Amino acid sequence: MKRIGIFGGTFDPIHNGHLIMAENVKDQMHLDEVMFIPSRIPPLKDAENISAPEHRLNMLRLAAKGSSSFKINDIELKMTGDEPNYTVKTLLKLREEFSAEQVKFYLIIGMDQLINLHKWKDPGKLFLLTEVVIINRPGYLIQQVENEYARRGIFVPVPNIDISATDIRFRIREKRSIKYLVPEEVEEYIYKNNLYK
Repeated sequence: MKRIGIFGGTFDPIHNGHLIMAENVKDQMHLDEVMFIPSRIPPLKDAENISAPEHRLNMLRLAAKGSSSFKINDIELKMTGDEPNYTVKTLLKLREEFSAEQVKFYLIIGMDQLINLHKWKDPGKLFLLTEVVIINRPGYLIQQVENEYARRGIFVPVPNIDISATDIRFRIREKRSIKYLVPEEVEEYIYKNNLYK
């Protein structure tokens, strides 16, 4: 049976922290691949300030080039309508897409997302559709989780890499270096396309 990790997010931009976390989960959970899924309309973020989908997708493709185990799936970007991209809906579509194959999905979420999981659409259903893998995030503790979902997930420790897309965008606006925070080709793409100015 193929074991696929699902790593969703805005990836605006994808950074080395994302890649290190994905690689660590892949190794520890013995995954065949990690599928990065950029969201079109994230439910809990301000969608108006997010870069165009094609830019985020292009940066993901550049970042994933170095690993045969990292795949990009634009399933959410192809969805239509004004409704946000609910993870539960994406998982149902993925199950349809991979129905001919023997696949087990592992949804990768951060501790920050676990804390807010009760705000997600049909959070309990996620555990029926996939194994939920929870990774630590700098500044977040398991003691902060006040919902019942903590005991239903699989905790996977990853290095505490304190890189954030928000900080990267801020650094670019401030004309500061982002070297070593993102893959080199992603850095070149950002400057070439005048992103985050």
